[in-house]
Amino acid sequence: MQLYLPIADIPVNVFLILAMGAAVGFVSGMFGIGGGFLMTPLLIFVGIAPAVAVATVTSHIAASSFSGALSYWRKRAVDPMLALVLLSGGIIGTISGVWTFTRLRSLGQLDLLIALSYVVLLSGVGAAMSWEGLRAMLRARKGGTLPLRRSGGHGWVHGLPLKIRFKRSKIYLSAIPVIVIGLLIGFIGAIMGIGGGFILVPLLIYLLRVPTSTVIGTSMMLTLITMTFATVLHATTNHLVDAVLALILMTGGVTGAQFGARAGQRIRGEHLRLLLGLLILAVGVRFAIELGIRPTDLYAVREATGGI
Repeated sequence: MQLYLPIADIPVNVFLILAMGAAVGFVSGMFGIGGGFLMTPLLIFVGIAPAVAVATVTSHIAASSFSGALSYWRKRAVDPMLALVLLSGGIIGTISGVWTFTRLRSLGQLDLLIALSYVVLLSGVGAAMSWEGLRAMLRARKGGTLPLRRSGGHGWVHGLPLKIRFKRSKIYLSAIPVIVIGLLIGFIGAIMGIGGGFILVPLLIYLLRVPTSTVIGTSMMLTLITMTFATVLHATTNHLVDAVLALILMTGGVTGAQFGARAGQRIRGEHLRLLLGLLILAVGVRFAIELGIRPTDLYAVREATGGI
């Protein structure tokens, strides 16, 4: 059954989009991630314009993060002060990202930036996660144990000034690296249409030594607010958020997430990390292949935004 998307300006198969939403929801539920890194490329691969895909997926991520963030908040697994400092950088990063998004779109370079960003980021993160997961599996077979990073340890970031005491996480840390991380996550989220949880969580754990008890909830709270803000900016500035497409994706995503969560509980942690790493790497490689394929139309006509 075909349905016309008003903002994307193309007809799509409703069942295909529902299946995509369910598949990404399944992956999200299995691995405990937002899924934007997978949803945005899938939409691009089926013909949705990259700009519309990025802007629409931000609304999908915001909606899917709401219930999770609320649940963690009720369990007191969110550090309000840490979330606030991250958000101070995240809002600035989101505004900068949307401004860069709009500027590059007016110059006709947005699609190339999105593709290159996915190739570099996903290939690097996917390769690193795959290697770490493979090492964990090999050590588990040999009966060895992985060295643990103790939360609360000290590194070079703990020597920076402007320290704040984050009571819920029980750490005393400079606000500078926290703001920078929030800015980075907000920026790439606005440009690439990803929540950034698969980047944020490792940074908080391994760089800032935030306890795992508050990391996921705080990460989801930041994702919820920055993606909601990005959606509003994309909708008012670029008019690219396709509400019809987002609604179909969310319908499929909610269903798939329930089955994914059950499947994830039956798979060992190192196997999950390896599978997730391979999945992220595969998406990055797919984008790299797309960049190397000769386009059908060598020239494109676009409306000039300025006077001549």
